Amino acid sequence: MAKPRKPGGPKQKLSPAAAARKKRRDTRKAKTEDRKAKKAENQRRRRKARGKANGKDFDHKRGKFVSVKSNRGNQGKGTKKEGGKKYKITTKK
Repeated sequence: MAKPRKPGGPKQKLSPAAAARKKRRDTRKAKTEDRKAKKAENQRRRRKARGKANGKDFDHKRGKFVSVKSNRGNQGKGTKKEGGKKYKITTKK
């Protein structure tokens, strides 16, 4: 019998230093004005939907609630062609 999956799915196998850098990058990305606006809009729409959007995310491109799975990675096309970096990653030496 396979052991049960952890909530949140499998974890990336990163060294402690790489994990710290990734955490810093992810936090900076999550705090950009664009992401803050999308989070706030999503929250307003969820409140308005009152349970009709259970377990779903609002897709800003399609303009409707979709499953979390289908709202990741541009429906299988990835995100490389989506746009340029909006923040600069700097490393301290």
